[in-house]
Amino acid sequence: MIALAAAATAALSSALAQEATEAPGDFSLGSPDAPVKIVEYASYTCPHCADFHKAAFKSLKSEYIDTGKVHFTLREVYFDRYGLWAAMVARCGGEMRYFGIHDMLFDQQQDWAAAPDPTAVVNKLKTIGLSAGLDQATLDACLNDQAKAEALIKQFEANMAADGVTGTPTIFVNGAKHSNMGYAELKALIDAELAK
Repeated sequence: MIALAAAATAALSSALAQEATEAPGDFSLGSPDAPVKIVEYASYTCPHCADFHKAAFKSLKSEYIDTGKVHFTLREVYFDRYGLWAAMVARCGGEMRYFGIHDMLFDQQQDWAAAPDPTAVVNKLKTIGLSAGLDQATLDACLNDQAKAEALIKQFEANMAADGVTGTPTIFVNGAKHSNMGYAELKALIDAELAK
């Protein structure tokens, strides 16, 4: 029974990894038909991104995303290997767990991103993944998926170049590019778009 469960888990992990390798894509929240589209470029190792997440994201989600007014898409940025590894852990949970792990990565950024060496960073990232309900074998498979890592880097570089993004967080509100901002400023931009 245990061997059967392990085989099923391995098959699912392999299928998820293959799907992610073929077309990594972005993760989104909210109705695709929402009148306001927000795209945030963020790195899991960026302190300003963590600050934006803590100060603005929860209100943005409850006031605009969950109410059908905003469709939010996160575009991951990998300025360093730690940020890439964090994204691979977040993606390891698939669409169902992605934003939950995303929250944990930003909430605990000072703990894992400041770890003294790469091994410690990986161990702390795995701890986050385990606490999100992933198992050790799945996490190991995700973190060791070189083809997926290469596909993610290729996608990140193409997106950054296409949108002219040079830093994080960069936020697009219905296509208009903005740099880091507080929630009041973002709310004003959203409300202006909704009033059109």
